[in-house]
Amino acid sequence: MDRTDIRLALPSKGALYEGSFDFLAACGLKVYQPNPRQYAATIPALPGLTVMFQRPGDIVTGVREGSVDFGITGYDVLAEKAFGNGHKILTLHEALGYGPCTLHLATPEEKPVQTMADVAAWAAALAANGRTLRIATKFPNVTGAFLDEKGVRPYKLVNVEGTLEIAPAIGFADLIADLVSSGVTLRDNHLRPLTDGQILASQAVLIANKKALQERPEVLAIARHMLEYIEAHLRAAGSYLVTANIRGDSPEAIAARMRDKAHIAGLQGPTISRVITHDGADWFAINIVVAKADLFPAIAELRTIGGSGVIVAPCTYIFEEEPVRYKAMLAALADRD
Repeated sequence: MDRTDIRLALPSKGALYEGSFDFLAACGLKVYQPNPRQYAATIPALPGLTVMFQRPGDIVTGVREGSVDFGITGYDVLAEKAFGNGHKILTLHEALGYGPCTLHLATPEEKPVQTMADVAAWAAALAANGRTLRIATKFPNVTGAFLDEKGVRPYKLVNVEGTLEIAPAIGFADLIADLVSSGVTLRDNHLRPLTDGQILASQAVLIANKKALQERPEVLAIARHMLEYIEAHLRAAGSYLVTANIRGDSPEAIAARMRDKAHIAGLQGPTISRVITHDGADWFAINIVVAKADLFPAIAELRTIGGSGVIVAPCTYIFEEEPVRYKAMLAALADRD
């Protein structure tokens, strides 16, 4: 029997588990999980949506096969698990802004290998002596594609379930391809990333089952709701709403004074309204959105044109006329293949 519920899968543990909770809460989509031992939860802001917790790799498989409708996982896992078989998965947002890391090739520090060209030469030299270069990894698909692209041959990918960093030291592999965040773990194990050995850069992504979006209007509606709030939150991140009072003859005259300044032009322009003063003087209130890096220059510019009583508040959301990624999703759904 076909499902009638709508499901979102989140990582069940680790940094992406915590990051997903924090991110969704910041977007106004707080996850309610009364019992942390249960593998199901809800998002009160999205009635009808069930949240499930799975391993990152299982999330990709579940979205592809349709057992869940949406998922948040790392791009590294998506690239590996959907390699050559991702046409059923639609990436709704490719940059949620948390869980950053890179998948990188690394070699023992004592090896005179710096670049992928050196690795290719190393592989050829080993082959001439009857041995194959071995790379330990948990990401064989994307690692193999990267090695092929760089002309490394022959090579053997060694699948490792446990800790990768020990593999070269015990003679199990010559190099590793592993996820790197700070690089501390590599250094502690006397490994060094190759200068041009980055296979991919990863962060959290939002994915969906393409068929569910095409055939179930209620799933499409949830997708729009999530994208509205996610994009509005990310667009507002690091932005401030600045309000100030300025004396002037008219809104147009004040706008002209602001137009020549670098940091107080606003998104489309300033919002200016008349202040109903006690003494009948001509004062106007202006509202502009300013990036955090431009905040103090903006305040200084407001002062140069007579601004006073400046109030600054962080922006929670900045909604566009239509979310960019929602429009991109609709365009992708028009392809029925």
